[in-house]
Amino acid sequence: MLSNAWDWLRPLYAVEALQGYTEDEIKLLKGVFGALPPVLEEYYRIAGRTEELHQVQDIWMQPEYFQAWGWLRQSEYLVLLNENQGVCRAGIRKEDLCLPDPPVYYTEDDKNWILCAPTTSEFLSAALAYEAAFHFVYSPEEFYWITGAELDFIKLNLTKLPFELKNWVGGMGVLLFQNEADNMVAVMDCGDGDSNMLYGGATEASYDKLRKVLEGIGEPM
Repeated sequence: MLSNAWDWLRPLYAVEALQGYTEDEIKLLKGVFGALPPVLEEYYRIAGRTEELHQVQDIWMQPEYFQAWGWLRQSEYLVLLNENQGVCRAGIRKEDLCLPDPPVYYTEDDKNWILCAPTTSEFLSAALAYEAAFHFVYSPEEFYWITGAELDFIKLNLTKLPFELKNWVGGMGVLLFQNEADNMVAVMDCGDGDSNMLYGGATEASYDKLRKVLEGIGEPM
């Protein structure tokens, strides 16, 4: 990936600059697992310590956590993201850590793991975009149920991002849309044709632009 690959996070999280971990801090994590995928190293190095990225719904596992918490070291997976109540988590199989961009898996019981994203880069991109929807200053602050026809309308009128989560809380899929670099719609497929959405913007202008498209879409949950 390019050195500026994570620059899209700056407007989304309303930060002037991204903050990363030092080489020594990354080296400590590599010492725990023996290897790290280059894409994960790059993310940690460029953006991983950015405070705003951690002020979200769920818990990103930071390198220092692996030194402090034994359960993370004992897992057969390098855990990347933990749901805020510990309901589920996502991670990379230890045996895949030598791959350049390995798949990421999801579990609710630490025994059965299913695919969450085909690559680490897709998982990081999709999960960071999804978590941003909980971070926005400007938002309706509620979820909306949407119909299949309303989802089709969203697909036609907003730009779908080229990454998604195949399984997250309860095994739901997550699709992501926007019409400005600093706004986001997260559509969660709950199965059986049921979907809900959460949206917002980092600025009032980008939120208003999104709200105009979504006016009348969905029923508050």
